[in-house]
Amino acid sequence: MWNGRRRSALTVASAAALVAALAACSPTSAAPTGTPEPSTSRPQVDQPTTITTPTPTPTPTPTPAFDKERLSIDDPASLWVVVNKLRPLDPADYQAPDLVNVPVPQVNGSQLRREASDAAAALFAAAADQGLELASQSAYRSYSTQVRVYNGWVNELGQEAADLTSARPGHSEHQTGLAIDIASVPASCSLDQCFGETPHGQWLAENAWRFGFVLRYPAGATSITGYEYEPWHFRYVGKELAAEMRKQGTATLEEFFGLPAAPDYAG
Repeated sequence: MWNGRRRSALTVASAAALVAALAACSPTSAAPTGTPEPSTSRPQVDQPTTITTPTPTPTPTPTPAFDKERLSIDDPASLWVVVNKLRPLDPADYQAPDLVNVPVPQVNGSQLRREASDAAAALFAAAADQGLELASQSAYRSYSTQVRVYNGWVNELGQEAADLTSARPGHSEHQTGLAIDIASVPASCSLDQCFGETPHGQWLAENAWRFGFVLRYPAGATSITGYEYEPWHFRYVGKELAAEMRKQGTATLEEFFGLPAAPDYAG
C-alpha cells in the first residue's frame, strides 16, 4: 500500500510540472516586456516637396537722356538752329530750302519750310476744332525783305526801340523759314502784346508745343532773348524738342541749350 501511494504522488507531481512547462511554451503567453506590438497602420509615404521659384522683379529700363547734340544749333538748315542778336545766320543772306505755301488762312502771303508748314496746318486745324480761327500774319522773309522790314521799324521808332521788336537782317528767325506770326480771325490785338490775353493767344500758348512750335519770345525774357514779349511769334523746332522744353519748364532756346543771353548785338 505504501509503495502504491508514493507512485501516485510522484505521478501527480510529474503531471503538474508538465502542465507548467507546457504553459510556459504556450503561444498565448505575454510577449516579453519591451517587445513592440506589431503595427497594423499603413506606413507613411513622404510627399514630394514643392519648391516655389520667386519671380524676379524686372529691372526698369532707364529713360535715355535727351540728346541736345542730335541736331545742330549752328547750321541754319537745322530745325534746332538758334538765331539771336549774338548768333547771326551764316551766311547772312541764307536762303531757306524746301519752302512751300502754308495752306492756312493768310493776312499776307506766307511760306514755311515743308515740315513746318505741315505742322502749322495741323495746329490751325486743331484750333478750328475748338472754335478758334487763326491766320498767318507773316512767315518766311528773305534777307532783302528783312532789310525793308527792319528799316521801316527804325524809321518809325528809332533804332533802339526797333531792336526790341525787329531783328536786323541776317539775325531774323523768319529768314530760317521756321517762324510764323499768328493772328486771330476776326483780327484782335494783331502783332500786339494783348494778343496773349485773347482766347486765341491763350490756346496757342498752351497747345502749340504739341505740334512742334514754341513761343519764342515769352514774357519776362527780354534780357535773354533780346526781344519784347511777342505772344504771336511761334518758332517750329519739332515735336521732340518742343515736348522736352515743356517737360523741363524751360521757356527759351538760349536757356535750354545753355547759351549766353543775347539782350544786345555784339557791335
